Amino acid sequence: MSSHTKKVGSSGRFGVRYGTKIRKAVASLEALKAKKLECPSCKKKGVKRAAMGVWQCRKCGAKFAGGAYSP
Repeated sequence: MSSHTKKVGSSGRFGVRYGTKIRKAVASLEALKAKKLECPSCKKKGVKRAAMGVWQCRKCGAKFAGGAYSP
């Protein structure tokens, strides 16, 4: 059994609970959190979330504070 669906992606693990709007919002936040983003210092796509609010570039090693789901 798959833990995601076509419409809501990774939040399909919640099944029919919590409502469609919330599940879609969770799916978009999780997709943004996992996406490689642009580093503010070296401008390359290599920033990943190290912890909540802490972001680190895998190319240059720069570590900086940002939002919980996006820098």
